[in-house]
Amino acid sequence: MPQVVLVHPLIPPNTGNIARTCAATGTELHLVAPLGFELSDRYLKRAGLDYWPYVKLQCHESLEAFQNQRQQRGGRCLGFSVRGTNNYAKFTYLPDDWLIFGSETTGLPESAISNCDELIYIPMQEPNVRSLNLSVSVAVSLFESRRQLGYL
Repeated sequence: MPQVVLVHPLIPPNTGNIARTCAATGTELHLVAPLGFELSDRYLKRAGLDYWPYVKLQCHESLEAFQNQRQQRGGRCLGFSVRGTNNYAKFTYLPDDWLIFGSETTGLPESAISNCDELIYIPMQEPNVRSLNLSVSVAVSLFESRRQLGYL
């Protein structure tokens, strides 16, 4: 099953909402430090409500530490970025994909992009709207991958 990776997330409610989505779908959630908050942050907990016991959470102290684990476990690194070249809805997902998202303000850092097998984007009709909220982007992408793989 695809996994969700957040590289340097900054806004606690976004991460809490993503954690709730991951709990509901049984999806592993990986957080790559540095984070813009403490895991005990009340806004993070509030957004995740009482679902935190159901989150398969892994924290990585650095991007390098995450990449080491990913290489051991295998699977493609799929970076989501406004600079992507593959439309998320037309892309073909595999069960062992890692769906990787950057921070709310800066997106994926170049060090993460350079390790991605593919860069994917979510199309925006309005040219003045650069991207969706991070938690929405994760949900849209995760559910499309799950739909294609028959997990719905």
